[in-house]
Amino acid sequence: MSPPLQVGVQIRPNHAPWGALREAWRSADQMGADSIWTFDHFFPIDGDLDGSSFECWTMLGAMAELTTRASIGALVTCYGYRNPDLLADMARTVDHAADGRLVLGLGSGWLARDYHDYGFAMPGDGDRIREMEAAIPRIRRRLGHLNPPPIGSVPLLIGGLGERLTLRVTARHADLWNGWGTPDEIRHLNKVIDNHCHDVGRDPGEVVRTVALFEPGADADYDEYVRAGAQHLILVASGPDHQIDHLQGLLRWRDERNTDREEL
Repeated sequence: MSPPLQVGVQIRPNHAPWGALREAWRSADQMGADSIWTFDHFFPIDGDLDGSSFECWTMLGAMAELTTRASIGALVTCYGYRNPDLLADMARTVDHAADGRLVLGLGSGWLARDYHDYGFAMPGDGDRIREMEAAIPRIRRRLGHLNPPPIGSVPLLIGGLGERLTLRVTARHADLWNGWGTPDEIRHLNKVIDNHCHDVGRDPGEVVRTVALFEPGADADYDEYVRAGAQHLILVASGPDHQIDHLQGLLRWRDERNTDREEL
C-alpha cells in the first residue's frame, strides 16, 4: 500500500507579531497538520520588504515547545549562515525540544540581501550548491558525535529546482525534497530526481516528494499534484493572519484521500 498522503503548512514570520505566530503554530498543530515550517530569511520576502520578521532557529525552538504532533522545520535553512557543526548542534537541541519531530531542511540560499546585510560572502549559484553538499557530511558526522544524540532521525530535506546540481544533490543525500510549480512542472522535476537516483544507485522511492503550494485557490486540483508524484503538500501562509482556515480544506482533502486508499 502507498504511504498516506501528508499535509503541512509553512507559517512565514513576515508581518506578524509573536503572539500571532504562536497562535498559528498551535492552531495548525491542533487541526492535525502533519508538518509545520518556517523559513530562513532575515527579512520579509513578500509584502513590505522592510516589514517585521523573526530569525529562524530561535523561532523553531519556541515552535518545538508549543506543538505536540506535527513535524517541524525550515523550508529551508541556508547552509551558509551557520557553521555546519553548529547547525547540527542547533538541530539536535531543537529535536530534543520537539521530542524527535525535527526535519532538517537545507538549501543553498538565494536572497542577496540576507547575505550582504548580515556580512556573509555570497558565492555564485553553482559554488553555493557545491558548498551545501560539502556541508552535509559535516552535519551528519557532528550529529553522530553529540551527547546526547538527537531523539529522532533528523531526516534531511533539500529544497530547490535546479535540475543539474540541486536535484542531483537531492538524489545523493536527501530523505525528502521540496519543490514548487504547476503539476506538470512537478511531474517533470520528479522524473529528473528519479533519473539522478538511478544514476547514483539509489531507489527513487527513498526520497519523499513535498510540494509547496503558494496561495492555492478554492479550485486547486490537489489530486493532480498527487498524480504528478507529490506525497506531502505544504500550504504557504504569510502574515499577518496566515489564512490558517485554508489549511482546513486541505486537511479534509487529505483525510478523504487516505480513507479512499485504505479501502482499495
